[in-house]
Amino acid sequence: MSTEAPDDLNEREQYLLRVLVESYIRDGQPVGSRALTRDSGLQLSSATIRNIVADLEHLGFVTSPHTSAGRIPTDKGYRFFVDSILKSGRALSDDLAVELRTRFGAGGDDSKALVAVASTLLSSVTRLAGVVTIPRARQSSITHIEFVSLSENRALVVLVFDDREVQNRIIQLERYYSADELRRAAAFINDQVRGQTLSQVRQEILRQMHEARETMNRLMQDAISVADRVFEEDPKRELEYVMAGETNLMSVGELASVDKLRRLFEAFTEKRDILHLLDHSLQAQGVHIFIGQESGYQILDDCSLVTAPYSADNEVLGVLGVIGPTRMAYERVIPIVDLSAKLLGAALSRRS
Repeated sequence: MSTEAPDDLNEREQYLLRVLVESYIRDGQPVGSRALTRDSGLQLSSATIRNIVADLEHLGFVTSPHTSAGRIPTDKGYRFFVDSILKSGRALSDDLAVELRTRFGAGGDDSKALVAVASTLLSSVTRLAGVVTIPRARQSSITHIEFVSLSENRALVVLVFDDREVQNRIIQLERYYSADELRRAAAFINDQVRGQTLSQVRQEILRQMHEARETMNRLMQDAISVADRVFEEDPKRELEYVMAGETNLMSVGELASVDKLRRLFEAFTEKRDILHLLDHSLQAQGVHIFIGQESGYQILDDCSLVTAPYSADNEVLGVLGVIGPTRMAYERVIPIVDLSAKLLGAALSRRS
């Protein structure tokens, strides 16, 4: 039974596209109809193969370089290939899985040492650049919140946590709130958020409060507006990451020009673009992949970023991944990143 595929590709077209992508990833050369006939093992004439490939090119899955009659995958072609890997699931070889488990098991005594081990390990086993964000601080539960009215529309927020940490922050409100209004807002918010972590409040409690907003009186609605300001994400918060193996990319043909490498290394140094992608990956379920122009950053048009969030005790602490050319061995890299995220999370749990 044929499965639904992008642009309604039939099973034969899907199969030939996968073979073409695999061949190009393996050899790095445009794939001609003769090679595709040989590698596919299908009993089809070269003319039939050429017609199918022409259809794939028309649909945007492959393209023909100026210097060759063969075809190479586009970002769309790689996306189809990667999605088929994610759907079917690919396992690592037993030897590599054992190596990863052994080296993570022998990691450092603290989280930063483990992150360094993870980035170096990702780099060495993929021969690409490995990147791992520093774990976020484990979140404690809120025990109490109170407000102090300041000048104009500002208020001081005092957050007290169960590990005795106290956080102070100043928020800008939509209007002026009197001391009595803030006291009543604090009483309402305390009832809703006590015993919850900041991430739980942001992900669940605020949503639940908004869903019930229509049935609340004006006081409670005002309290929700205040809560939105208190618990909004800090736009100045930045992830930190450790990267290893950047020089591996110097041997990648597609990235080997001096200008491309210079701009790519500048992006690594400035961190802003990479951090944005990693931050986006924190919200993903499992492996998340940016292919070429999907990243939205021109400097990464020839690169792919394969990422996965890592967790400890059901709390997402960070994300790790591999940066390389769009022509990377996805079938190998994806399960490496997936298993590494699980192993790093498990190692952090043991040390908590």
